[in-house]
Order: sequence, then C-alpha cells, then structure tokens
Amino acid sequence: MRLRFILSETGKGLARNKAMAVAVVIVTYVSLLFVGVAMLAQMQVNMLKSDWYNKIEVSIYMCATDDSAPSCGLQEATEEQIEDVRQRLASDEMSSYVAEVFEETKEEAYERFQERFADSALGDWTTADMLMFSFRVKLVDPEQYQIIYEEFSGSPGVSEVVDQRELLEPMFDVLEKAKAMSLGLAGIMVVAAVLLITTTIRLSAMSRERETQIMRLVGASNLFIQAPFMIEGAIAALIGAGLAVGSLFAGVELLVNNWLSGSFLWVQFIGFREVWLITPVLVAAALLLALIASAFSLAKYTKV
Repeated sequence: MRLRFILSETGKGLARNKAMAVAVVIVTYVSLLFVGVAMLAQMQVNMLKSDWYNKIEVSIYMCATDDSAPSCGLQEATEEQIEDVRQRLASDEMSSYVAEVFEETKEEAYERFQERFADSALGDWTTADMLMFSFRVKLVDPEQYQIIYEEFSGSPGVSEVVDQRELLEPMFDVLEKAKAMSLGLAGIMVVAAVLLITTTIRLSAMSRERETQIMRLVGASNLFIQAPFMIEGAIAALIGAGLAVGSLFAGVELLVNNWLSGSFLWVQFIGFREVWLITPVLVAAALLLALIASAFSLAKYTKV
C-alpha cells in the first residue's frame, strides 16, 4: 500500500513538472556524457602508452661524414668509438637499464632509406656514406630514457641520442588536453545538474505542500514524505545516464569501429568493453547526484 502510494505520488510529480524533468534529463545527460568521454580518453591514453612505450627504442646515432655535431668535429665515428659505445651498453652498470641492443650499419640504414625514398629525388641524391652507424636500444623501463641520454650524449663519436617517445608526446599532449577539457566541461555541467535537480525537486515539493502537511499531521515519517520526490529526481537522472551511455556506445561504434580502427591498423583503440566498464560508474554517479540534490532541497519543505 505504501509502495503503491509512493509510486503514485512519483507519477503525479513527473506529470506536473514535465518541462523541468526533461531539463534534468538533458543536463544530466550532457554532464555524464562529458564525464564518460573524459574517462574513455584516459583509458585510450593509458592503452596507447602501454602498447607503444614497450615498442619504443632509444637510438644512439654515431657521427657521419662531415657531421657538424660538437662531439663529431666533422669527422666520421671511428671503429674504436663505436666499439667503446658497444662495450658501455653491454657493461654491468647499464645491464639494469638496457634490455636489448640492435646495431644498424650505414649499409643497412641505406637499404631502409631506399625502401622509403627510392622513387624520389632525395633517394637518388643520398648515398650510403652520408648515413651513420647507429645503436637502437630497447630499455627495461622506457621511462628511464634520461639515463641513456646522460650516459652517451656528447660522448666522442656520438652525434645524437634520440628517444622515439618524443615523436609521440605531442599526440599524447593533445589527448591529455582533450581529456582535461572534457573534465572541465563535465564539472560545470555537474554543478548545473545539481542546481537544476535541486530547483526541480523544490518546486515539486512546494506544489504539493498541502499533501505533505496532511502527511505530517497523520504522523508520516520524513523518509515516507520525501521518497516520491527523491524517486522523481532519480528517475530523471537515470534516464539522462542511460542516454549518455547509449551515446558513448554509438560514438565508439561510429568513430572507432567504423572509422579509426580501419584507418589506423597499427593502433589499439578502446571498444565496447571499456564503455561497459564505465557504465556502472556513470549510473552510480547519476543516482548519487540525484539523491544528494534531493536531500538538500527537501530538508526545508518536508521536514516533520
């Protein structure tokens, strides 16, 4: 009987405040959509870092002919200088940082160069003598690039030490900024959602002040009086959360599955699994948002 009464009052409240209920749904939807986008962006960044950092190498380029680097003096690296770098990479001091070392001679570098630029003027103009001997170093921990840089940068015969992560950092910066922007917008929209839900519930309580007074007189508890209003807010918020989750699934299908995955085959992208993982978080956030806003707004109007 009590449950039927509460549900009946909830239905009446939603029917009386349709416009405000729709507004709550829309604001909750937009705010949770931004939160979901930010969470998926963070997952994508972590996935890319985990996948690519394990493939990234540090390259130690030895001096080429007429190399103008300060440690080269326009001289090509000698066999003794190359052997010195080779032995230092294999030393006990570096064993805890270096996982594997690959060597590339000038001739091998030339072959790779020709594979990429054989049909261009640059390929016709370049000779093997213009390229350099290099070491490609796979690190135990890719984050410890600085140790390799400090150890070999400026050494006799070493032209340059390059971390391939530098090529990827601009892309990660863009993703991090997009995530921060989504979180900022989500924060603003969450505040708007709280204010709107609070106002909606308060107006609903004011419009039914006579009923609540009668309920107070017959000894109804706070929870019994407040339950219909709290359920109204929760239903509107849950609809908004459902729309947000549905939009995230649609976004992943259209943007990732139908476009990015086919265009960038070497990149691992997020998928439906990640959306399923954040769905409980978004639904719980919607419920929490509605219940907290309802509790604040109802304290004055329905207190026994």
